[in-house]
Amino acid sequence: MSISAASAKATSPHALPSYLNPDHPGPWGIYLQQVDRVTPYLGSLSRWVETLKRPKRALIVDVPIELDNGTMAHFEGYRVQHNTSRGPGKGGVRFHQDVTLSEVMALSAWMSVKNAAVNLPFGGAKGGIRVDPKTLSRGELERLTRRYTSEIGIIIGPTKDIPAPDVNTNEQIMAWMMDTYSMNEGATASGVVTGKPIALGGSLGRREATGRGVYTVGQEAAQHIGLDIGQARIAVQGFGNVGGIAAKLFAQAGATLVAVQDHGGTVYEAAGLDVHALLRHVSEHGSVQGFENAEVLSDEAFWGVACDILIPAALEQQITAANAHQIQARMVIEGANGPTTPEADDILHERGILVVPDVIANAGGVTVSYFEWVQDFSSFFWSEDEINARLVRIMREAFAAIWQVADEHQVSLRTATFIVACTRILQARELRGLYP
Repeated sequence: MSISAASAKATSPHALPSYLNPDHPGPWGIYLQQVDRVTPYLGSLSRWVETLKRPKRALIVDVPIELDNGTMAHFEGYRVQHNTSRGPGKGGVRFHQDVTLSEVMALSAWMSVKNAAVNLPFGGAKGGIRVDPKTLSRGELERLTRRYTSEIGIIIGPTKDIPAPDVNTNEQIMAWMMDTYSMNEGATASGVVTGKPIALGGSLGRREATGRGVYTVGQEAAQHIGLDIGQARIAVQGFGNVGGIAAKLFAQAGATLVAVQDHGGTVYEAAGLDVHALLRHVSEHGSVQGFENAEVLSDEAFWGVACDILIPAALEQQITAANAHQIQARMVIEGANGPTTPEADDILHERGILVVPDVIANAGGVTVSYFEWVQDFSSFFWSEDEINARLVRIMREAFAAIWQVADEHQVSLRTATFIVACTRILQARELRGLYP
């Protein structure tokens, strides 16, 4: 399917593409709404704004593999490159049973915004396979990964598009992707993916980078609203590399973790959950479910927990118009991509709850991915202390610039982030011009 062809069927340049249901726009529709909100602030660059509303390239692939029982199975895979005006595409690959084209398109676009917001020399891309990886053996998972990599190999590469881990993918998946691409190229290409094992050119600090970025911008935002992190109460949705690491760092700074929700359920303790014990429990059991010395709450009740900082670090569209009124936090830090719908965004804004948007809050991961990419090209690797220091500096500088724009225009941090990022993207587009 050609995205540009589908877009051309729209009745006007500003209409939603015909394959979207306007009553349920999905992630891509939400992204388009966000672009519409920022357009009035783009000045003369607004003549290029349609560039942001159309992915540069979208590839849909069939991924056939032979299962362990000898039968054949087919899975649908995607790789979308939203924009490459500022550099090669950059973005993760997720394996999830609910992956859709709309979702991958939106995630690739948010990567464009995220990379520009922290001023990395990358465009935005994203990939995924519609599969529940828990149903596959290790051998089946490897065959799936390698076949998918071969199928999208025509558009990825160290200077074209660099995948990375995302939901249900990890260092091992990246190792298989790197090896497959390298075998097809006939030479080792360590820079084709990031988030690799250290032994294959991965970067120190990469695994903790997204959670560290969430914590860093949380610190900065807390100072602006007069919130003492050492006295703060934290609630986290999702307790993996993002939510778990962020919770650990906040706890080390004196904050109290009172509630955690993941796919297994919700646990709560007003006096504070033991973060390290909970991390061990999740590592051993795969979920917070069954954690001792904690009260079990319903999933809906999680949103009403009294806290100062709420960190949604799971999947998209978790905070909606249906639950935004329940939230008691002073600040929401989006560890996940697209966890808040535009309607919920407006409700939180009206209630005086500060939202630190995903496109800056969770940019720590791609920032250290950039460090990894640079180290792979130079074959010179930095210490973890150097990496963490560089990450914190970039995140603080990016947040300060965004806060200044928000203050200047009296807009939300999300709109301010889009103003900064979209301006940079469209300046690059205008300077490069159109060819041919």
